[in-house]
Amino acid sequence: MKAVLFQGEKVALVEKPLPPVGRDEALIRTAMAGICSTDRELLAGYHDFAGIPGHEFVGTVARAPARPELVGRRVIADINCGCGTCTWCLADDPRHCPERTTLGIRGRDGAFAEYLSMPLRNLHMIDASLATEEAVFAEPLAAALEVGQQLHLKSRDRVVVLGDGTLGILIALSLRLAFPRLLLCGRYTEKLRVAEAQGVKTRLLEPGGAPADICRELGYFDVVIEATGRTEGLAWAIELARPEGTVVVKTTSHEPAAISVARIVVRELTIIGSRCGDLELALSFLKNRWIDVKPLIEAVYPFSNFHEAWHHAGRRGTLKILVSF
Repeated sequence: MKAVLFQGEKVALVEKPLPPVGRDEALIRTAMAGICSTDRELLAGYHDFAGIPGHEFVGTVARAPARPELVGRRVIADINCGCGTCTWCLADDPRHCPERTTLGIRGRDGAFAEYLSMPLRNLHMIDASLATEEAVFAEPLAAALEVGQQLHLKSRDRVVVLGDGTLGILIALSLRLAFPRLLLCGRYTEKLRVAEAQGVKTRLLEPGGAPADICRELGYFDVVIEATGRTEGLAWAIELARPEGTVVVKTTSHEPAAISVARIVVRELTIIGSRCGDLELALSFLKNRWIDVKPLIEAVYPFSNFHEAWHHAGRRGTLKILVSF
């Protein structure tokens, strides 16, 4: 099969054997995959990753020894594969299993390949009403929805989302109906317009602008959700949070972030890390059309043009780049 391989700082399109498939696993033929900022961080050194990246995908089951009736079904998958026996796995939360592998991120080859293998217990069936280019957003949408699962928010809370990338926009879209005072801040007019079209209030950050400019104009926020994809994003979020406020951190970076610990202590802030979410919840949002993800698609490339897709995804101001198999 053809696959993308990260080798040091190089991206190579290579021939690989089909992945092995255990009794309780499925071989999945990839239909579509999305390029995300985490993939780019992996190439830059995050997790010391080497192998086949890619974790946002839709595929069709090609072989499932224990569940042959699944062959031909469209699926997505929880990307975290636990050991099945630890405390976290027994509580049905393999995201924190100490022995976990993570699709295309940690110890498991990912979806930038014609085939991949996943445990049967990780699979989720896709409703026939969902187009493949919509279903491929389930993983990042689940991560966006996780914020609402972690926090006890009130409708009167002042909430700001920092970052107008795909994840930041999805977070704003997922919270907009419950929080009329929610604000999305970003640096790209066209990207903010995508959120505005679905009822999100936005604010354009001018080049060289600082969080203090927002505070002088709008005051501080009860909850600040950091999804900038930049190492300085956490420092900005801390600046915007009111005393006893909450900062939710979404950015994953291979570089350390410089922050003011004193400001966290003096303001008595709560800092919450947030990553993967509930795929069934995300599929429900997509099926019920509570969020329209299609305007987030900037371009779709054939897998044979992966290098072009990869370079496009790395341009500043780009929305979601998809790869079709």
